[in-house]
Amino acid sequence: METGCGPGQYWQAVNVNPAFTPKGLVQKGLVVPPTTQRSIGDVLTAHDISWKYYGGGFNADGTASPLNGSYCNICNPFEYESSYPGMVADHMRDVTDLFTDLVKGTLPAVSYVKPDGTMDGHPASSKWTLFEAFAENIIQLAQSNKEQWAETAIFVTVDEGGGYYDSGFIQPVDFFGTGPRIPMIAVSPFSTGGHVSHAYSEHSSFVKFVERNWKLGTTLSERSRDNLPNPDQDGDNAYVPRNMPAIGDLFDLFDFDREGDRD
Repeated sequence: METGCGPGQYWQAVNVNPAFTPKGLVQKGLVVPPTTQRSIGDVLTAHDISWKYYGGGFNADGTASPLNGSYCNICNPFEYESSYPGMVADHMRDVTDLFTDLVKGTLPAVSYVKPDGTMDGHPASSKWTLFEAFAENIIQLAQSNKEQWAETAIFVTVDEGGGYYDSGFIQPVDFFGTGPRIPMIAVSPFSTGGHVSHAYSEHSSFVKFVERNWKLGTTLSERSRDNLPNPDQDGDNAYVPRNMPAIGDLFDLFDFDREGDRD
């Protein structure tokens, strides 16, 4: 079966540990070989735009703390990069550091946030109400700093649909398609509010949003999904793009032409 992979390239289809530990040391055991594919973090760094990945349990990982082991290393995409050890000092933080940055108004331009296993809503280790409380706390902390909140957009999403059957259209954008629908909520003084978007979006949509919002003028690679155009939506079936393959950039969720003055 043709996968579309280039020479020496492969698709990772299972949860295998990255080549490095959270702190940037060489990981032992069964690991995925480090990739030289650049990430959105690499692009932001090259453009001198600040960014951080906040992972719950990062500070406790590898220590005697009761929270040791709660950090999700397979959830941090940057750990799979060959350049990851050099990222740790400037870009890898714990969620507790996020809370501090929110209160002080010292957030970077772009932030990725992943709760630890006790707060992520997965039924094996957490509860959905705990994830809701986690997200609510972040939003409230962001809103408590009026100057910071006036230029903030928060995307709340999950990594699976909860096990329920989804009859929604799945677009064949590449060898794997995309996948069943998952919820995502945009919270911002610029969000349109009460609007359900039918534009076809997926995880790479956030990459497209960052590239457009910060006018980066580049994509991750010649073949990555951020190269795909925004969907041309059909009025009769808005969820199915007429110009497939197409992926949205999330800009339809916002009105950036007006003052962001809503609480």
